[in-house]
Amino acid sequence: MIDWLNGPAVVAFGVPTSWAEVLGFATGLLTVGLLVRQHILNWPLGVLNVMLLMVVFWTAGLYADAGLQIVYIVLGLYGWWAWLFGGQDRTRLVVRVTSRAEWLGLAVAGAVLTGGLWLFLDRLTGSTVPFADALTTALSLLATYGQTRKLLENWWIWITADLIYIPLYGYKGLWLTAILYVAFLVLCMLGLRSWRRALR
Repeated sequence: MIDWLNGPAVVAFGVPTSWAEVLGFATGLLTVGLLVRQHILNWPLGVLNVMLLMVVFWTAGLYADAGLQIVYIVLGLYGWWAWLFGGQDRTRLVVRVTSRAEWLGLAVAGAVLTGGLWLFLDRLTGSTVPFADALTTALSLLATYGQTRKLLENWWIWITADLIYIPLYGYKGLWLTAILYVAFLVLCMLGLRSWRRALR
């Protein structure tokens, strides 16, 4: 199965593109589209998406991004539960703004994650982009946490991460994934607008 997923499906921008990347592209778009609409099926589809992207990133030598997908599976299962039962009195969650205490916690966690992953990737792996890989990994984890709690500002964190991911994936020759992240950027802007309306 892994061999098939790593096999070429199409040629994009002169580079062979694997089935894992093509399927990751399709499931990623569907997942974020469902997230924008606050549809609960974004979580199980998102788990499938990250499993596909784990294969893509590992093959490309983006080890932190590959490892991040394992955490995404756990967060996806948690998010699925939290959206259904994580609100007051075990009700569905509603969109809310991030508190000052949460922002402080996110900032500290982001700095620790970025620094720790950067050192790990730089000293113990063959990563060719250790800082960018570490930073995008940390931002993605923070944004996903915000997403599981329906924090409005998770969209701003995703937008920041996407602006780094797009050139990073282009640099690594993952052009279809880079295009996917351009689409994610647009969807994040739509998500921010949609969730702002829900907040009102």
